[in-house]
Amino acid sequence: MSDRHSIDVSLSEIAGHSGLNSALVKYYFGNKNGLLLALVEREAAAALQGFAELLRQDLSPTEKLRRHIAGIINNFFRTPYLNRLLHSLLDDRHARSAKQVNRIFVQPLMALQRELLAEGMRAGEFRLVDPLLFYVSVLGACDHLFNARYAVRSLAGVAGMDDELRERYIAHVCDVFIHGLRNLPPSRAGRRAVRRSGR
Repeated sequence: MSDRHSIDVSLSEIAGHSGLNSALVKYYFGNKNGLLLALVEREAAAALQGFAELLRQDLSPTEKLRRHIAGIINNFFRTPYLNRLLHSLLDDRHARSAKQVNRIFVQPLMALQRELLAEGMRAGEFRLVDPLLFYVSVLGACDHLFNARYAVRSLAGVAGMDDELRERYIAHVCDVFIHGLRNLPPSRAGRRAVRRSGR
């Protein structure tokens, strides 16, 4: 999938690439969908463990947020098929695969993000924010460069995804979210507007 920049691969192609018989997929995973779910579970377990370890570190919530965002983008950079695979498996909310991805990845990730947001609010670094909207916004921002890679690369005038573009994107996304979450006192103009509104 990384080589093809696509999740549209057949069992025979996977077997040919791995040098193994495609019957082994059916033996161990039941079918191709079972194999893809196992792949997501493996990647999710590693990412969630890394995030949980980050939350335990003696760092400010803002620095934890910065490293969390960088981790998501770096994961998509290392496994460019992962975000497309997640979108594909989550496409039908009634499907067994969507429920499983929700259980093994989406819900645990949202729980860890809620913990980070709560820590940031307790420390006075973050303002109150809806955890669901935060999850959607962060994941959407992190994966858009990879989902729309051809359009973005064309606009940026680059031939492909490289470390320099990845680092620039990490810095940009971190800047947007850290400044967006910052718990700042209301401005004078904002206070005047609130008074005029009668609140």
